[in-house]
Amino acid sequence: MKISVLGTGRWGSCIAWYLDKIGHEVVSRGLEDAPDFQQLYKTHKNDYLTFPESIEVTSDLEYAIKRAEVIVISISSQYLRSYMQEIIKYNLDGKIFVLCMKGVEESTGKRLTEVMSEFVDENKTPVAVWVGPGHPQDYVRGIPNCMVIDSLNEEIKYKLVSEFSSELIRFYIGTDLIGSELGAAAKNVVGIAAGMLDGLNMTSIKGALMSRGTREVGRLISACGGNEISAYGLCHLGDYEATLFSPWSHNRKYGEMLAKGEKFDRLAEGVMTSKALKKLADEKNVDMPIVNGVYSVLFENCEITDELSKLFVRDVKSEF
Repeated sequence: MKISVLGTGRWGSCIAWYLDKIGHEVVSRGLEDAPDFQQLYKTHKNDYLTFPESIEVTSDLEYAIKRAEVIVISISSQYLRSYMQEIIKYNLDGKIFVLCMKGVEESTGKRLTEVMSEFVDENKTPVAVWVGPGHPQDYVRGIPNCMVIDSLNEEIKYKLVSEFSSELIRFYIGTDLIGSELGAAAKNVVGIAAGMLDGLNMTSIKGALMSRGTREVGRLISACGGNEISAYGLCHLGDYEATLFSPWSHNRKYGEMLAKGEKFDRLAEGVMTSKALKKLADEKNVDMPIVNGVYSVLFENCEITDELSKLFVRDVKSEF
């Protein structure tokens, strides 16, 4: 299968490496002036992995689009709309898009497949999402994990799971696109909260954070028309180890450094996602105290300890 992976960051490069490893013909496309692209283009390696010679690295978007049967996008979720404005200049009929980002558009509160639907006819150009736990640092060492592929197109969903599965990644077939997308996006916000707890030396509260975070995300999924049980699946709860505990989690590290008064200079998708989820929760009238707390710290200059205290003085209620 001819696959083009658009995005040469940490996860994009890992996807290209993985898909080549399991036998596909892979092109890795990045922005010519981006440091991560230049590093891969010149050396065929980055801080996480080394590309084999079989992976072609290019900045030519037209070439990457035209040659591909499957187009995988792995960029910052907030740039998907502007990126698609470039991509739709080319004929996309018959191609399959796979979104490997975890986020909700901040300006609209839309899921990423909803953004895609504004640009492509999914009867001609199917769209799927690839979500779940995993870090490049583990995959390149041969440590396996489980992930999910979901789509409104049943045939494409099964095709991708069949083509992408291996002993390194076991893919499950998603059954709730709304839940898969919202759950995956929300775990990054909970990851920031987890990092804040680490920064305050309150790591022991993470168990409660995991439990209550899953509950409020389940409520949002349900309010948006999905199945709240999805919050307990691989897209959300199943990704907590990689996001709430891993030293490689950008969102967790961002929260930790913020609590310590330090600056984290890499992409943390949960920052803008907290804003998007706050907007969505308000529209749907869903109680999301953890998301609200993270949002208040990031965008309203509230103190982390004050927001944490609010969680503990809430009205008494049943757990379920």
